[in-house]
Amino acid sequence: MSTNTYVPDVNHRSKASRAQSRLAWFLITPTIIVLTIVIIIPVFQSLRQSLFGKAGLDPETGFVSDVEPFVGFDNYTSIFTDAGSRFWTAAWNTTLFGVVTVVLETILGVAMALIMHRAMRGRGFVRAAILVPWAIPTAVSAILWGWIFNQNGVANAILGQHIMWASGDATAKTAIIIADVWKTAPYIGLLTLAGLQVIPDEVYEAAKIDGANAWKRFTRITLPLVKPALVVAVLFRALDALRMFDLPYILIGPRKGSVETISMLVQDEASNLRYGSAAAYALILFLYVFIFAFAFTRITHADLGATAPRQGGKRGRRLPATAFLPRRRPAAADARSGGVVTGTSERSVS
Repeated sequence: MSTNTYVPDVNHRSKASRAQSRLAWFLITPTIIVLTIVIIIPVFQSLRQSLFGKAGLDPETGFVSDVEPFVGFDNYTSIFTDAGSRFWTAAWNTTLFGVVTVVLETILGVAMALIMHRAMRGRGFVRAAILVPWAIPTAVSAILWGWIFNQNGVANAILGQHIMWASGDATAKTAIIIADVWKTAPYIGLLTLAGLQVIPDEVYEAAKIDGANAWKRFTRITLPLVKPALVVAVLFRALDALRMFDLPYILIGPRKGSVETISMLVQDEASNLRYGSAAAYALILFLYVFIFAFAFTRITHADLGATAPRQGGKRGRRLPATAFLPRRRPAAADARSGGVVTGTSERSVS
């Protein structure tokens, strides 16, 4: 009795692995170059710019100089003095808009996804109608809501009051939150809908047979299975909300402390030729967003990319060469089943 065995060529496999690694590096090299040009280099340039002040009157010579003076970390330490009150107001507005809008958009987005996922007449029209606000550019949406919140607009006509939405503190924040939730809640709904469509219907049918009501099916089946898509949607939306600029800038106006965000503060500092402080505020916002994204992914265990599980711990376990050999049953088992092993196949003997 002979057995045909095949021992893999280890050298051939290692050469193929090295070739695949070289191909992978070749394919991602353009992406790395683009990221270096548009992200890494500007970050270091902003760090350098933040160490300089505004060009103007030199206190030592008394002459006007076009050279920006080196001030070190004064642009960063000034936020902890009385001059930094505007920065902390902008930071509070940024955090408030980021938290409130994302929470409301998540609730409404999940509700929209459940509605769009249901099999009903006119489902295509409902999906298109829900996604219309997200398709409208932010600048156009801000102008539309500016008309609504005008002193003679639709909002005051419905409420029957004469409210100056842009002038008040709470009313201006409310206007921004309503406009932002209306526009971007469909975005979370769209990504959540993609997660709902991969859930098999058999899971819900089995839960109904077991006596689970609608709430239990939602909390025990829908939310856990849709969590990966929902977490990614919330993360992307939160990062966008923390960088909010165009909606409050157009809807309420610039230099309004009630709705000014860090992005608006950076733009205002740069427009007044205070590039050093603008760069410092931009870097602080960058660190704020980065820390939030890192903490969010660690807490929620968000999987932002396909990761293949490794075997045998962190370094993995290399399989022995015998693992690639064809398996055959023991002789005792062959004798019990009446089979005769020939090569790698089995035949029954009648």
